[in-house]
Amino acid sequence: MQVNETLNEGLKRGYTITITAAELDEKVNGKLIEAQPEVEMKGFRKGKVPMAMLKKQFGERVLGEAMQESIDEAMREHYEATGDRPAMQPDVKMTNVDWKVGDDVEVSMDYECLPEVPDVDYKQIKLERLVSKPDDSEVDEALENLAGAANNFEDRKKGSKAKDGDQLVINFLGRVDGEAFEGGQADDYPLVLGSNSFIPGFEEQLVGSKVGDDVEVKVSFPAEYGAENLAGKDAVFECTVNAVKEPKPATIDDELAKQFGAEDLAALKGQVGERLQAEYSGAARQVLKRHLMDALDGLVKFELPPSMVDAEAGQIAHQMWHEDNPEVEGHDHEPTEPTDEHKVLAERRVRLGLFLAELGGKNEITVSDAEMQQAVMQQAQQYPGQEQQFFEFIQKNEQALQQIRAPLFEDKVVDYILELSDVSEKEVSKEELQKTLEALGDDSDK
Repeated sequence: MQVNETLNEGLKRGYTITITAAELDEKVNGKLIEAQPEVEMKGFRKGKVPMAMLKKQFGERVLGEAMQESIDEAMREHYEATGDRPAMQPDVKMTNVDWKVGDDVEVSMDYECLPEVPDVDYKQIKLERLVSKPDDSEVDEALENLAGAANNFEDRKKGSKAKDGDQLVINFLGRVDGEAFEGGQADDYPLVLGSNSFIPGFEEQLVGSKVGDDVEVKVSFPAEYGAENLAGKDAVFECTVNAVKEPKPATIDDELAKQFGAEDLAALKGQVGERLQAEYSGAARQVLKRHLMDALDGLVKFELPPSMVDAEAGQIAHQMWHEDNPEVEGHDHEPTEPTDEHKVLAERRVRLGLFLAELGGKNEITVSDAEMQQAVMQQAQQYPGQEQQFFEFIQKNEQALQQIRAPLFEDKVVDYILELSDVSEKEVSKEELQKTLEALGDDSDK
């Protein structure tokens, strides 16, 4: 095997690899000899098939395997000898396209190296960790919001007209083309006007109705409605109003606490305080991490693989295009062209990503199986009723697993840096914390 360098410019590398016909033939023979004891062929006992016949029968297929293995082995030996680490998948192709059996194999290999990442004196980094604690008034405000969300409904005065936000108790029967349909009938159904839980346009037609009213509601099922026999069809619902109830905020007491799974009001207050503290700490962490990344961006400088920057810029441009065009769900739109702003952001992300990955690797920072399991379970909770399908998808999809592991790894490396940095604490109010968080802008994930 011969390796000749053809390009060495910045992080770009190019090589030609020549694997001689003799080397290939030796590997093919080795594979056939290894397989010979198990081969059976008509006219020969098991393991007694002559090598010439084995080569004629299986040589072409084994030659293909030997060729691929030789190329892979040559690349592996090259990386071990040079210490190079490709930034992305190398471009490997045969250059003697008219190759035939008995010829040497010539392969070109082009890639970009991952750069050397410099060390940093973390004591240079001076940061403030914002500390905000919820006071009694904030806990009381949160309890009032919980009480509002746990509305009870009480009958309005006789003859009162229903308003948006009221709960109606209705009987209804739906018809399409004059025929009742499955699932289109119910008695004493509690419907909150304005909840948008029924077909668009249904609830609005019941505003102003009174107990005892018969209301004919005319609507059209959406074109994308789940039931194909109803999608896009006009329907008429005959509704009878049995009750009109107005919302009454729940009383903040032990009974309310029990609705939310707490033993009593004191326990609920404790839970609310803990939740608020977790929110404030999360916001403070976001501010601290952003300021750390800003500091590292000013300290850490090294050459970046152009292919990684271009790929990241393209991804940013594509993502931002969809944010500006939320009505477009597919990806069959016109290509997006990265701007200079996208490229600057891409350079920052690639630089910091490579730096954090290198630092984590050098210091053997890893994400444990228990941490991964906890993260997967938390994400599964976003798909109620489909948790098992989510687990199965994650187990079979390495890319999805990596998307879960990457932020966990990054946070552990960030914690490592913060331990070595000069971090002081500053107490602030909720309003000051919120203002600081908002000042980071919409790109706080940079």
